[in-house]
Amino acid sequence: MHVDVMTTPQPLRAIGDLARRTQSAHFSGMLFTETGRTAYLNAAVAAQAAPGLELSTGVAVAFPRSPFVTAATAWELQEATGGNFRLGLGTQVRTHVVRRYGVPFDHPGPRLRDYVLAVKACFAAFRTGTLDHHGEFYDLDFITPQWSAGPIDAPDPKVDVAAVNPWMLRMAGEVADGIHVHPLGEPGYITRHVLPKLAEGAAKSDRSTEDIAVIVPVMTIVGDTDEERHRERELVRASMSFYGSTPNYAFIWDEAGFEGTTGRIREKQKAGDIAGMAAQISDEHITAFATESTWDGLADALIERYGDKATRIVLYNALADAERIERYGDVAQRITER
Repeated sequence: MHVDVMTTPQPLRAIGDLARRTQSAHFSGMLFTETGRTAYLNAAVAAQAAPGLELSTGVAVAFPRSPFVTAATAWELQEATGGNFRLGLGTQVRTHVVRRYGVPFDHPGPRLRDYVLAVKACFAAFRTGTLDHHGEFYDLDFITPQWSAGPIDAPDPKVDVAAVNPWMLRMAGEVADGIHVHPLGEPGYITRHVLPKLAEGAAKSDRSTEDIAVIVPVMTIVGDTDEERHRERELVRASMSFYGSTPNYAFIWDEAGFEGTTGRIREKQKAGDIAGMAAQISDEHITAFATESTWDGLADALIERYGDKATRIVLYNALADAERIERYGDVAQRITER
């Protein structure tokens, strides 16, 4: 099991040093989310600053960029990293895609499936000079040497997708190289939904599930004193209330024994009551969805929860400061050496 760190994109002048510190701390790689800054530019700087560090977008928004533009960007990053780049893609939600990016969001699941296949067709075109993809949403059949990135001395980038519901999980198993599990993906949800649906999708393409990476972001509460863990517990409580406010994810709470959690969070959200949102997350929620431990026990705790489920785990808050980078790095090294 590999251990990555998650970060939001930073100012470009800052990301090189962060990448070097991440590599020095013995993490497997860095995963870049996409918020107000782009994940791709941060990955490019990190690739130059820390050669050999595994980099991925987790996740980049797909639809505002054409499949060809995304494929060309991923191709260059794969070349720059010497084959250590993973392209993680997601749909985002309708409001962002339509009202912020200004592009269509109709049929997001099938559209993302077609998008992934189109990106892979572009990868093939860079090597062969022939582009031939005709899907439900994307028709791509023109490329010339002038407009092709050309072959690279590395395998095609792996293409991962973010998925939550059963259809998307099956789709990931069928056409993607990996799945980004939702941050609320507690072990029971992974066992009930993620692994079986990935297997169903893989069977449709005559693939083995061993070829599909399961990438799991994990929330940790770690400290050697009650006071330290209390501070982190409250941060996790707030994060869970944010992620748990989306109606499409309500079933994850419900199936874990916390029925109605999303509805209660949304009531507080509509009233602008941020503290009230967090208050809907009980200590029992946190026990089920987060990993709490002392520093010495964290590696064992994470292996116990995710060792038979995840290919990669992604730590949320390991980059808070230099001391935590080192301490989390020690944990990461113990996990990857098992």
